[in-house]
Amino acid sequence: MQVREVAMAAGTAASAGSPPSTSAPDTAGHDARHDARSRSDTRARIQRVALELFAEQGYDKTSLREIAERLDVTKAALYYHFKSKEDIVRSLVEDYFGQIDALIAWAKTRPRTSETRGEILSRYVRIVAVGSDVFRMLHHNQAAVNSLAAAKERGDVFRERMTGLIEALTEPGADMEERLRAAMVLGGVSVGWMFAAVLDIASGLAMNDPPAQPGQG
Repeated sequence: MQVREVAMAAGTAASAGSPPSTSAPDTAGHDARHDARSRSDTRARIQRVALELFAEQGYDKTSLREIAERLDVTKAALYYHFKSKEDIVRSLVEDYFGQIDALIAWAKTRPRTSETRGEILSRYVRIVAVGSDVFRMLHHNQAAVNSLAAAKERGDVFRERMTGLIEALTEPGADMEERLRAAMVLGGVSVGWMFAAVLDIASGLAMNDPPAQPGQG
């Protein structure tokens, strides 16, 4: 018992006599995190401005120079993040699918209950809602963006994600009827937002149509 007390006392004395730690703050790590956030913010700004211009004047009629000018950055700064308009479109689609991937990964960690299924659908609705501007741009510029190389892969990637969500919404070994019901719910969300986007486009076109001249049917 005495030996233990002596050892504890010695340890306390040694601690008391030790000089305070003078380790420098991790400024390098802080700077790296700040730079990463700054790059992410710039990338998001480019995507947002590109979407605005694609909506205003079309994908084909928008140049990287115009995107850079609206951002008030040099073309070289824009090239740091995106080498082409196709890269921007690809990034927008990849970000959308990335959110779905994260949702599927989250669902795999949750119990298969009605509450989980409700939360999966709620989160999916939010993902589709946030991505509505991207849907609108893709629909409005179908002729241009469907000719891009990445467009050939989008259909396959979308089907893979939908399969993952269907599996998250159904029990293992679910029969065709249950899987079809889940697919219809997911499809209803996607088609509903797409339909809203189409109505929005049609409304804008109608408002921009010149008035009919007298005598024109």
